[in-house]
Amino acid sequence: MPERVETTTPDGVDYGWVMQMTFVITILIGAPIVAALSTTATLPTWMDRAEFAIRVGAPVWLVTSLIVFAYAKRKQTSST
Repeated sequence: MPERVETTTPDGVDYGWVMQMTFVITILIGAPIVAALSTTATLPTWMDRAEFAIRVGAPVWLVTSLIVFAYAKRKQTSST
């Protein structure tokens, strides 16, 4: 039987939860946004497609992470 994995009770914002939720929400919301915006761009090569995905996806990820962090921070302060 493997040893039990320890759990933590973080003081403040649970950054693991923030990272996980940012990942999931960015895929669920960000991927369709990038796909929709790519229909208006001319992307003849795979390099152009990759650069486009990074240019559009990075700001989507950043905004998502800030919103999730603000939500976690507000939820943490309202529950104490």
